[in-house]
Amino acid sequence: MTTPHAHEDDFIRFAEDDGQGALPSGVSPLRAWNILVVDDDEDVHQTTRFSLEGVQLFGRPLALLHATSAAQARDLLHTTRDVAVVLLDVVMETPDAGLGLVDHIRNTLQMMATRIVLRTGQPGYAPEHETLLRYDINDYKTKSELTHHKLLTAITTALRAYQQLCLIEASRRGLEQIVAASGELLRAAGIQRFASGVITQIAGILGTRPEGIVCARGQATGGYRVLAAAGQYAGLVGLPVERLQDQHVAALLEQALQSGQSVFTDHASVLFLGERQGDGMAAFVQSDARIQAMDVQLLRVFCTNLTACRNQLLTLERLHHVAYEDPMLKLPNRTRFIELLAQSLAHGDTNQALVLVDVDDFAGINDLMGHDYGDELLRAMAKRLAESAGSEVVLARVSGNAFGLLGPSDIVDPERILSFFVTPLQVAGKPHRVSVTLGACLLNDPGIDGVNWLKNASIALKQAKRDRRGRFVRFTPEMAQHARNRTQMLSELHAAFDHNHLYLAYQPQLDLRTGELIGLEALMRWRGHDGRMVPPDRFIPLAEQSGLIVGLGDWGLKTACLTMRELVQQGLAPRRMAVNVSVVQFQTPGFVERIQHALDTAGLRPDQLELEITESVSLLGHGVIETLLERLRAMGVSISIDDFGTGYSSLSYLERLPLDRIKIDKAFVTRMSAEGGPRIAELIAQLGQKLGLQVLAEGIEDAHAWRSLAAMGVHEGQGYHIARPLDVPELLEWLRQRPTDPRHYTQE
Repeated sequence: MTTPHAHEDDFIRFAEDDGQGALPSGVSPLRAWNILVVDDDEDVHQTTRFSLEGVQLFGRPLALLHATSAAQARDLLHTTRDVAVVLLDVVMETPDAGLGLVDHIRNTLQMMATRIVLRTGQPGYAPEHETLLRYDINDYKTKSELTHHKLLTAITTALRAYQQLCLIEASRRGLEQIVAASGELLRAAGIQRFASGVITQIAGILGTRPEGIVCARGQATGGYRVLAAAGQYAGLVGLPVERLQDQHVAALLEQALQSGQSVFTDHASVLFLGERQGDGMAAFVQSDARIQAMDVQLLRVFCTNLTACRNQLLTLERLHHVAYEDPMLKLPNRTRFIELLAQSLAHGDTNQALVLVDVDDFAGINDLMGHDYGDELLRAMAKRLAESAGSEVVLARVSGNAFGLLGPSDIVDPERILSFFVTPLQVAGKPHRVSVTLGACLLNDPGIDGVNWLKNASIALKQAKRDRRGRFVRFTPEMAQHARNRTQMLSELHAAFDHNHLYLAYQPQLDLRTGELIGLEALMRWRGHDGRMVPPDRFIPLAEQSGLIVGLGDWGLKTACLTMRELVQQGLAPRRMAVNVSVVQFQTPGFVERIQHALDTAGLRPDQLELEITESVSLLGHGVIETLLERLRAMGVSISIDDFGTGYSSLSYLERLPLDRIKIDKAFVTRMSAEGGPRIAELIAQLGQKLGLQVLAEGIEDAHAWRSLAAMGVHEGQGYHIARPLDVPELLEWLRQRPTDPRHYTQE
């Protein structure tokens, strides 16, 4: 047996000129060369048998087939196609029987590689040269010329030509197969299916049964393991190479993997697929017969293709993981989850449910405990959900701190999922009680695709976080309509901003004791394309949620400052211009610098500007809002708390924040006429006085409210009793004609 690195010439041994060739010891004999003798003279058959008896050419014996007529030869060739040489009598039952058989061989049977040697006992019947060329006839001899030596020479020459033609054809077919196999293997879904396909394709090139093993380095252990196996080796998948019972196979695989080179022996091929040793894949395929030199060449070409295919497949798998898997939790990501949703919907099962699980206050946990702790919390969440939901449920990470669950509705039930978190999680070795909010929907409409079902669950989740934090909300079609309305309004708001359909109205603020004009509050207004006004409480929250409020806020600040400059120039300006600022604006970089730029552009002093903030700024966390407000106060800008008592009320932040003014919300002013109604307004007024802050009341609608508030010690006020919000022309007219006597506002 040849060694694994034997040269190709060791596999195919050509006979000497005497036609004799012996097989190497220990190698099974190869199939014989089929030689067909066609002649109507029995003596010719006997003489040929005698001349060729026991002869071996190119390491293979000769097998003689006999036919005494062209018709008999045709029948034989229909069942035996691998005939290497035909020794054919030109004249048999008819003068053209021989050439008729030649035409049948070439044109009907398409046996183009078979070599034909014509023999005749009548020299006058020799075919023309054109006929010899047309039918690719190898040689033409008279029977008297074919002595033992010349017959052997003619057959040797014919076999050499046949062998070359077969090799060329095998090469052509093999290359076609390589191209086809490479394309097929590239379509394999995953490296394991690729490995299984390799065995089949190599066996196809060798013309043998798919008996083989493919092994590669395991990701977990680092050692080489069986990745795919076929035939008698089929039960070895997953086994380490060193534990294979067939030590010969194990040795060949290890030799290829350690050397980084393919190994070819008489009856086995081991292809190394990789670019360097220690990092590749080895494919062992067993062959029943000795592997021919042409097959070795084809396998080497195929090996190059397979290496390229493997590298591409590994790249695709890495890209697939990046595209479809969350890198930290090793769960399906949002894109993959949508695909799985689509697959579930395609099955038509209307008893499936989808739930989104959002970790409450996750941003705060990250800020307080650090991002490493936040990552550990998410890992603990994923583990708890996977273990509690079970294998029937698909679990995915659909956003930073939100998980998606898909499965049977009796398992993926929001009440049941909430119960998963009654017991604290173990995070960084310590118990951590987590609060979650859920959005749920039943996939009961096959007409809705996966993307829209995920949107529906997200709509339910948003409503739950707004209205039922720590609980869940089930999706209803009305929610989708509401979301579409919000989307439509946001689109129209963008268009209104772009086309200058927004404007500022200004509401005067007066001193309740003297009636002096002390300020103006700039209020944003939106007149729709149909002429109707869109209430601020509808579009301002939408602008905040979408981030549009940053652009709107900058525009509003600049416009209000320019209006204030115009009033200063006309001698009609109050002490200050009050502008509302959203918590979202505070969170954007360069906020203080943009305030300064607006003042500089309008030529105003900082003390002519007041910023009205809401209690929600306290959510920015300790240290953040204080720093910003102190910088603004240091500039000379005054700060007021708007709508006090209606939001995240906390007395501690009133002491902590550098403030100038508290505004009593109009809801408390309106209730003052009811029994017990003034109490909250009185408390806020007293609180402001205790803290040394100015107090301003909104929503003063009549003289009674003015008097009552003034009696409580409220310093300033605004409302329809004084003036409604006015655009610039209306404001200028009001300022020129406004009553200056305070009794105008206190008398009924």
